[in-house]
Amino acid sequence: MRYAKRGPLRFTSHRDFARAFERALRRAGVPMAYSQGFTPHPKISYASAAPTGVASEAEYLEIGLRDAVDPAALRGALDAALSPGLDVLDAVVATGGSLADRIQASHWRIELPEVDAAVLQKAVAAFSAADEVLVERMTKQGRRTFDARAAVNSIDVITPVETPSGVPAVPCAILELVVRQVTPSVRPDDVLSGLRVVADLEPPVSPRVTRLAQGTLTAQGAIADPLEADRDGATIDGH
Repeated sequence: MRYAKRGPLRFTSHRDFARAFERALRRAGVPMAYSQGFTPHPKISYASAAPTGVASEAEYLEIGLRDAVDPAALRGALDAALSPGLDVLDAVVATGGSLADRIQASHWRIELPEVDAAVLQKAVAAFSAADEVLVERMTKQGRRTFDARAAVNSIDVITPVETPSGVPAVPCAILELVVRQVTPSVRPDDVLSGLRVVADLEPPVSPRVTRLAQGTLTAQGAIADPLEADRDGATIDGH
C-alpha cells in the first residue's frame, strides 16, 4: 500500500501513524492476520518511513490478511478511517518478493524560503564537485560522521511556479534530489548540512521537505513504482 502524509499531519511521528493505522484497520473491519505467541500483533511491515516533520507522497507498507479482499475497497475503507492528511493512495495484492527490496532510492523536494536560487545553485555546484562531504549527525549509537555526497544520485535547483506562501515578493529556492538507500541513511537534512559545509549555506527559515517518490532506481536515474510488479488491473490509485 502507498500512503501520504500531508499538511499538518506531516508532524505525525511514525509511532503515532502506526497507532492510527491499527485503529483504522479495526474500524474498517479488515480481516488481519496476526503473529503467533503470547502477544499477537497484526502483520504490518513499514518500508523506510519518512522522518517526523517531513511530508510525503510515497510512504509504503505491507499488511498480512486472513482472507482475500478487493484492493479498491480496502484502499477506500482505510482512507475513510484515517484523518485527512493521512491518505491511502494505492493498494495492490502482493505477488511475491519483499517490498523493502524494491526501495533503492527516494526523490525529495526541499523548499527553502528566503533563499535566492542563484545562491543555492552555487552551493549545489560546490556540493556536486566535491569527492566527499563529511557531516555529523547524532544517532542511537552516538554522534557519527559520514559522507553525505556519495549517496546523492542527482541534485538540482528548480524554478518554482510560485512561492509556497503565494507571495511573489518572497524568494523561495527549491532543491530536488534523488538519494540512494545506504547505511547509515542519508536524509535531506544531511544534504542541507553538506551544503552548509561546502558553501556556508544557512537557510534563515526552516525548510519544507516532501518525499515525492520511493522505489527502484533505473539506469536513467528515475525511480520506478515499487508496486508496479504487482499490478493486475484490479488496483486503484487514490489521486
